[in-house]
Amino acid sequence: MSAQNKKALPKGVLYNKVLNNKTANPELITAAGNQYTDFGLSITAPNSLVRLNKYYSLAERLIRYHVRFSGDAVGVFQTDQGDLKAYVDIPNKKIYLGTNPVTEKKVEFLDATHEYAVEIHRNYQQSKLRITDLKTGKSSEIAGTMDGGGGVGAGSVGPGFFVGLQHDYYCFGLNSGSSIRVKQICVMAKETNLTLLLYGDSITEPEGYFPTADFPKSWTQLIMKNIKGKSMASGRGGTTIVQVLDRIKNELPFVKAKYVMVTIGTNGGNTEENLSELVEYIKAQGSIPVLNNIPSNESGSQVAVNDVIEKIRQKYNIKGTRFDVATSVDQGGKKVDNTTMYFEDYDWGKIYHHPNVKGSHQMYSQTLIDVPEIYK
Repeated sequence: MSAQNKKALPKGVLYNKVLNNKTANPELITAAGNQYTDFGLSITAPNSLVRLNKYYSLAERLIRYHVRFSGDAVGVFQTDQGDLKAYVDIPNKKIYLGTNPVTEKKVEFLDATHEYAVEIHRNYQQSKLRITDLKTGKSSEIAGTMDGGGGVGAGSVGPGFFVGLQHDYYCFGLNSGSSIRVKQICVMAKETNLTLLLYGDSITEPEGYFPTADFPKSWTQLIMKNIKGKSMASGRGGTTIVQVLDRIKNELPFVKAKYVMVTIGTNGGNTEENLSELVEYIKAQGSIPVLNNIPSNESGSQVAVNDVIEKIRQKYNIKGTRFDVATSVDQGGKKVDNTTMYFEDYDWGKIYHHPNVKGSHQMYSQTLIDVPEIYK
């Protein structure tokens, strides 16, 4: 993955940088003791991470590192939230994911005199580590699949299996040993020229809580399955429009989409000003904004949120899906229909705002009524 073959990289490159001491890399935040050389970024400080300060949440993406390891090195490739940690262990000739229990695999071809492409893939609920020997072409990989518990506490439908969803910033470093040297970093989306790109918070990230067996029935997957052409989601739980405005600028210009569907506001933060900024940015990228109502929830907060969203739709003459109608009693948009949501039983409250299989189907069906053009 040298500078000479950058042109051979596939479309959808979000970030690509050859690392050396000749050019500045302000987007890479590194600790004292690590040093740029003629041949890459040399990392010698154990348990310190280098962070790529670009926020991504595309559910179909990968990062590729061109790396050389010392003979005693264990390299770690993770995210700043630590929800996914992938390791390359040279002395013990293995690769592993920091799941519970650990997901690991012996890799006998690991050799400190060779250089490697280390890739971390995300495909919705699945995360994968792949390593390729750049001298011999041999490769090996391991993967883990997130299995959500549905609800929480009394609402849980199973124990689940936590793998992580690669939130939010890519990081890499030396877990133990003498050194690793990173010569190039490339972040790529797995698809480009989409018909539809979906943005949002945890509502648009059902891969975080849906049981794996039911995940194909989540509302995002139902929509994307029925779109003509390619589609992708970029949801991130716990976020607001502020974070959407941040990451969309790192993603949309590079993948391109005819329609950009946004479902945001369950966690607050919407204003007429920032919703207008988002719509105008999407339009400036040559895409058609689709601004949905947020689903109904146990507190009824969706009513005021959706009033503001409707104002913006009218201001820009754009469409959106009434997800509040699809998830409410008698389709009134006021009181949540609990049967459409997973039940989350916390010490501090009882929550109904993440759509389950029934709610997802009704939300998908509502798109057929409100925005049928996205399927044409």
